[in-house]
Amino acid sequence: MATTLGGFTFANGYRQPADTNPWQVENADTWDKEEPHYSVPPSVELLTSPVHNDVGLNYLRTWPTIYDGTASPHGVPSWWKPKKKVDVLISGAGPSGLQIAASLIRQGLSVRIIDKASAPLLAGRADGVQPRFLETLGTWGLAEEVAEEGPLIERTAIYKNGKPLLHARSHQSDSRYRGLHVITQGQIERIYVRDLYRHKVLVDRTTVLKEYKVEGNESDSHPVKSVVTNTATGEDEVIEAKFLVGSDGGASSIRRSLGIPFDGVSTDIYWGIMDCVFESDYPHAWIFGSVINSKHGGCVIIPREQGYIRLYTQLDVSSTGSIAQSRLARDIDFQESGGRVDVHSITAEEVLEQANRIFAPYKLKFAAPLSWFAIWKISERVARSFSSENLRVYLAGDAAHVHSVMGAFGLNASILDSANLAWKLGLCASGAADISSLMPTYDRERRLHAVRIIETSGKYLRFVCNSELPVARLYEAGADLGFDPSRKAQAPKAKTNGASNGAAYGNHGKPETNDHGHHNGVKLSVTNGVETNGHKIHLNGKTRHTSEEEAERQEDLEFIRTFFPEYSQFLLGTDCEYGMSCIAPQEPTVGTGRKPTVLRNGVRAPSPRVCFSTGSTGYLYDKMKGANRFHVVVFGSDLLGPVRTRLAAFSQALAHESHFFNRFGGSRRFNILLVAKGPPFELEERLQGDDVAALKESAVVISDDRTPEDDAHSSYGVDHVTGAVVVVRPDLWVGKTAAPDQVDELDRTAFRTMFN
Repeated sequence: MATTLGGFTFANGYRQPADTNPWQVENADTWDKEEPHYSVPPSVELLTSPVHNDVGLNYLRTWPTIYDGTASPHGVPSWWKPKKKVDVLISGAGPSGLQIAASLIRQGLSVRIIDKASAPLLAGRADGVQPRFLETLGTWGLAEEVAEEGPLIERTAIYKNGKPLLHARSHQSDSRYRGLHVITQGQIERIYVRDLYRHKVLVDRTTVLKEYKVEGNESDSHPVKSVVTNTATGEDEVIEAKFLVGSDGGASSIRRSLGIPFDGVSTDIYWGIMDCVFESDYPHAWIFGSVINSKHGGCVIIPREQGYIRLYTQLDVSSTGSIAQSRLARDIDFQESGGRVDVHSITAEEVLEQANRIFAPYKLKFAAPLSWFAIWKISERVARSFSSENLRVYLAGDAAHVHSVMGAFGLNASILDSANLAWKLGLCASGAADISSLMPTYDRERRLHAVRIIETSGKYLRFVCNSELPVARLYEAGADLGFDPSRKAQAPKAKTNGASNGAAYGNHGKPETNDHGHHNGVKLSVTNGVETNGHKIHLNGKTRHTSEEEAERQEDLEFIRTFFPEYSQFLLGTDCEYGMSCIAPQEPTVGTGRKPTVLRNGVRAPSPRVCFSTGSTGYLYDKMKGANRFHVVVFGSDLLGPVRTRLAAFSQALAHESHFFNRFGGSRRFNILLVAKGPPFELEERLQGDDVAALKESAVVISDDRTPEDDAHSSYGVDHVTGAVVVVRPDLWVGKTAAPDQVDELDRTAFRTMFN
């Protein structure tokens, strides 16, 4: 929400404007003051931006009793009894820390989460979530609340020098959450805070980590000893924990205390960021996209709720830049004072003036007070390690990696960090898994993904900003994980002053095409435009360079033609492959030499549409709930013929005490899903028989009754002769695939190396 809404009522069955709000009850003086009853907590209206325009001031209503945790002006609830000894202490209650807490409490673990701020973020910062973000939240039961808050982005427009480069459908994936969902970081934080409250957890507000140490005594169950200080009262408190998580932002004190280098660059690119309602004659002012000017830089447009727009405007803060020249024209003393632009002195009007230079010949003007204003300098950095050597302290979110806004990776990478880390912490803190085997996989999986984010976001940023700054090369940060930094990278070129800026991630560099002009299943054809995913992008391009301007235009079209088809799924979070480890081992083959499924270990698990009963259909993820359960998906084809024998072997193993299911926790740890071809009544008939009795008893039976072109067996590439077992991790990544009768293989490679 960008600004406080006016009064409203549902008196006629739908929301309408009104003079008062529904919680403002009339005739309250008629109540018996002595009889206990619910009292509406007081709200306050706070100024959302420290910088204003000439239209006025913007306020947003908040409810301190509900959102401000231990800093509530009305005190804490009577049930709040914070523990001195917990499983996990989290420093930082931004999205990363709150997400980790949300997962851990669902696993039955004890947590304390501290933050230096007195309340959740009110306005600004991150403003959109990818489909993968929502898929992850879906396992915790929070996806719909986030997805339904703001607009949906599924179109992109890019203009340069007043002319269109692209206007097309975008942000499409196979996820149920199609598109990029707009929601502010503050809204997300408040959703998480309410969720923690339901689980009797408050954020310790105005509290900072003063110091900590990790005891070397292996017999100590809570080796992390921390001293936290309440900055409002000055009181210190000692908290003992099994693990400490630093989600304390880009300037992380925990990262510095560990002596972990923050590799990367601080660019010379500044953004002026404004959340406001604008009047404009630009034809796509309420569509996501970019407006670029060869001389003045670029702007990024993100449509928001209530008619607001998030506008990122590139600023030249040098002494020869447009802001300095404009100030000089207005004030001759500016040059005498040095002619340097202090970024903290930049006004909203100056940012708007720069935006108009970029938008020319189109115009922008303020149509409402500013909801938020900030000046940001872009840094692109990745921590050299995401954990301490003793595996007791971890970094997540901005504490581990920072990058540009392009691609919306900040908030969206944070949930992948959080989900990846939290289920592993949960298993180790509860004693179910071996710390030395499982916990190193967090750094291994998430650090290389962060390196890829830096590159992808960096190329996108330099295209929009006309920047010749080379893209940060951080592959050395992954050399210890098996990545070869000497590999030459090839990829779509942005303006990099001759520097290579590609990605050496197999097929994530320059598109590889077969003889039919296909790349990764996407048809790439160029006439007067580009066709991606079957949607034509009208580029209005020509085949011959007739001038320097036209040559630049053709270079821009080439970037669009190559960058978006190659990186589209990465920009949505669905293309995020993890390497081999104890939880993503190499795939086995069956007796025929074939793999039981084409799906690779370490990739996102697909979520096709399926049937649950005669009265219910949905997506496969609908049956993959829980923060720490492994989802063992058994694909049984038609439950007849040769696959039946393999299913019988799997069923027998489920009943045996020595195999993974009963040995490592049964239904508390494993969610068995049987996906079979046919309508529900046929599956019920075919599951009669002692040979599959244990499988029927343990599994949720799912009917895969769609046509072969989009059924679950096809989505997972299952061999109908052998069937398949796909182990899906709690964070919805594929951990292991095997044939149903390869139970010993599952035991040996998927579980015994991880569980105690």
